[in-house]
This record gives sequence, C-alpha cells and structure tokens, in this order.
Amino acid sequence: MQAKDIERGERLLYRLTEFGRLLWEVGINVGPRQLLDLTETLNHIDITNKEDFYHALKCCLLGKHELEPIFDQMFTYYWLVRDNPNQKKDASKGAARRQERQMRLPPSERKRLAEHLNSNEQRRELRPETRQTDRRPAPQDKRYDDEDNDEGNPQGAAYSAIERLRKKDFEDFTWDEVQEAKRLMAEMRWNLGMRPTRRKSPSRNGSYPDMRRIVRRNLKYGAELIELTWRETKRKPRPLVIICDISGSMSLYSRLLLHFIHTITNGLLNVEAFVFGTRLTRITRQLKKRDVDDAVRDVSKSVQDWSGGTRIGDALHNFNHAWAKRVLGRGAVVLVISDGWDRGDSGVLQVEMDRLQHSCHRLIWLNPLLGSPDYRPLTIGMKTALPFIDNFLPAHNLDSLISLGNLLSSIDDSRPERSPVARRKAVEAWSKARRNTW
Repeated sequence: MQAKDIERGERLLYRLTEFGRLLWEVGINVGPRQLLDLTETLNHIDITNKEDFYHALKCCLLGKHELEPIFDQMFTYYWLVRDNPNQKKDASKGAARRQERQMRLPPSERKRLAEHLNSNEQRRELRPETRQTDRRPAPQDKRYDDEDNDEGNPQGAAYSAIERLRKKDFEDFTWDEVQEAKRLMAEMRWNLGMRPTRRKSPSRNGSYPDMRRIVRRNLKYGAELIELTWRETKRKPRPLVIICDISGSMSLYSRLLLHFIHTITNGLLNVEAFVFGTRLTRITRQLKKRDVDDAVRDVSKSVQDWSGGTRIGDALHNFNHAWAKRVLGRGAVVLVISDGWDRGDSGVLQVEMDRLQHSCHRLIWLNPLLGSPDYRPLTIGMKTALPFIDNFLPAHNLDSLISLGNLLSSIDDSRPERSPVARRKAVEAWSKARRNTW
C-alpha cells in the first residue's frame, strides 16, 4: 500500500470520527463501538458510490428509526455542504441562517457554516463598513443610536427576547432556543394546592379545642378552665401524577415535555411520572436524577415503545388497575399530556377515563395542538376523553406551562361537578369559546 493511500485512509477515519461527534451532539447515540463497526463495513463497499456510502453510515450509526430525519440533515450538511468548494458565491448570510434553522445545527457548527458560506470577497466588502460602524458616533447621530442600538438597553432587549421565546411554539425552536427553554424551565418554581389531612396541629386561632393542653395548662388554677388552647386541621401539598404520551405523533414535543416533568418532579414532593405509547412505563425513579440530560437519557433507554403507536385506553387501563390504588390517594391531581391520537378501542378509553376522573381530585389534560387557533378535537380519542376532563389546556410553549403552574397553585378543596349533565355543558361551553376564535 502506497503512502498516499495510507494518508487518505487516515483522513477518512478522521472525518468519520468527526461526523460521529456531530451526530452525538444532536442527540444520536454514537460511540466507539458504532465507529469500529463502520470502519469494518466500509471495507466491503465502494466508498466512491454516494448511495452505498450513505446507507453504510446509516446502518452502522443510526440506532432508532425516528431519528432518521436528523441523520439525513447532518449527512447532507457534513458531507455535501460543510466543506464543498463548489458552493455558490452568491450565498448570503440570510441563506446561511435559513439553512441553519432548517438543520438545527449544534452551536459548534453554526459559526463554521456561516463562515463557509461567506466568500473572501464578501468579507473584504464588509471591512470598510465595519470600520465605519466602529467609529465614535457623531452628536447628530445620537438619536439614531438610542433608537436602533440594542446595546443601549441590554435589559430591555433581553426581556423582549425572553418574551418572544415564551410565546414561540416548541415545534419551531432552534437548537439555541431549546437550550434556553431548558434553562427557563429549570428556574420555574411550582406550588401545588394544599389538601386537608385528618391530623390537627396547635394554633392560636384554631377551630378545635386542644383538650390535653387545656388540662395541663389549667392544673395550676385548680383545674378551672381559665386558659383555652386550640387546634386546626393540618394541611399538606397534594400528590401529583403525570401521565405523558411519547408516541410518534408527540415526538416534536416529548423531549421538552420530559424536561418539564423533570422540573416538576424535583420541585415538588409526592410526584409520580408515567409515559405511554402502546404500554405504560413508570419513570419516577429515572427522573430523580439531578442532571436533566442524564434523567432523559435513562428514560429513553428504559422505554421500549418510544415514538411508536398510541393506545391511550389500554395505558389508562393498566394505570387504573396496577397503580391507581398506590398513587391516587390523598386527593391527587392527575395531569395527562397527549394530543389525543389513539389507535385503540374508544369504548375502553371511555370506561377508563370515567374511572380515572372519579379516582382523582382533579383531572387536567394538556394538548400541544390546542395552542393552534384552528384546532378542533376531531379525533376519536380526543372526542371520547373530552367529557371527562376537568381542565383542558394547551402545552405548546412556555407561557402555557406558566399558566398550568398558576392553575395548580390555585386548586382548592372543592371538586368539579362530574354528572353527565355537567359534562355535556362543559363540552358545549368549551366548543362555543373555541368557535369564537375560529
């Protein structure tokens, strides 16, 4: 073998390793074992054939079918766009940003892509303009600087960016916005409504006389009842049970919603978390980890039906018969997160939703699609579940999660009316309110 061939092989191995690192940064599990399998596979194909080379990389480095669109974007970027010397000279910064948003590249690659798309001629054209903007502003230009320069009011600019991020749909997030949303979720503080217990605690203005303390305090007065003491009902936070849909139709929202569930789990006591696709899986233990990325990674490994089909009725049947007696005591609040797409039997879903609603203090359903102004619950699963829901809320952006936090903190001891007539009126009122927005 010639020295030139050895140099080419070493260069190809370096490029494959760098491509594996890029896949790992965007969430595809690629390690040394996959890269070793890839190097062995490349000995049996013609690497000059682009189609064979693509399929070889895909078979060796891609472990989950649902991540195929991300793999295709990274393959196109790394092998066809990133270092292509034949890139058109008229590519502008706007094209770079559009391509960047479409591919959702990690931060380490964005700067490289932008620099690659800008030619040396464009850089030379920008240098005089850069020097012109770096000069000290003239007095007559001060008013323009106050109006247009974001650095003049950094707090206002940061506040405006956060406000836009809070109202933006999770589906449209870029890589940087996902990281910022995770940081904002970690800063959220949750306060669930308090429930009365059967125990009493000493209080100055209680409603129940504390007979033991009354007798002890009045012994010095010859057992005359001169000093009175009182007790009041002791209150504790309500348990929270979260049941999240991780089927294929929820793949755009499931990972961010798992970060949201992790935040609630570590901010409240007595929180139980479950996920379901075609089966129900308890993930409370995995979410106890302090690092959110490690927790989500453990959840993805323990769940067998990630991004698969959806059987809401079967999952709720499993929950009602195996877990309800363990976790739904003491006035628990149940939070179901799903878009309502169901492949199971609607009769099973109706029975299990009725049983679940009567077993909990409050049943809240979060639907990411509800954030769309033209959304209508036309699917069989959503139509079946809607009459048994106490609160039907969206979960498509950060503002909707903040509204959920306000609702949870305002839950009191009263339970919603759950008669068939009340259910029908609630559905009609919700449908009328939505028609006013269509």
